[in-house]
Amino acid sequence: MAYKKEVVEHFENPRNVGKLDEDSPISFTPQAIEALKDAISSEELEPEHTLRVGIRGGGCAGFEYALDFTGPKENDYVMDFNGVKVYLDPMSAMHLEGTRIDYVTSLMGSGFKFINPNAKKTCGCGSSFS
Repeated sequence: MAYKKEVVEHFENPRNVGKLDEDSPISFTPQAIEALKDAISSEELEPEHTLRVGIRGGGCAGFEYALDFTGPKENDYVMDFNGVKVYLDPMSAMHLEGTRIDYVTSLMGSGFKFINPNAKKTCGCGSSFS
């Protein structure tokens, strides 16, 4: 639990830049980073707009994962993953600590997959958890 407290304190500096190491609450696979770069370039975003990872109430299991292109908000944790800037709010970080985000392609389609070690249960489609 001490690590969680350190993470929350770490977020108090809104311009703190995390690295792809044990200090980042989330991580991305190389496939996910490439998919993000493709999506960002196709969206023609403003320079300060990039990926926000978070959670929100809803879904069939209690919380749903959220990905959005947006600008920074006060108290955001700002991370850089191989040139892709990612924003994460402190509340989401507590629920997503240790989560790895992958990009998968299958016969049923392609998309981002959250591998969240904190999820006690997930829905069938994998987009919500508790």
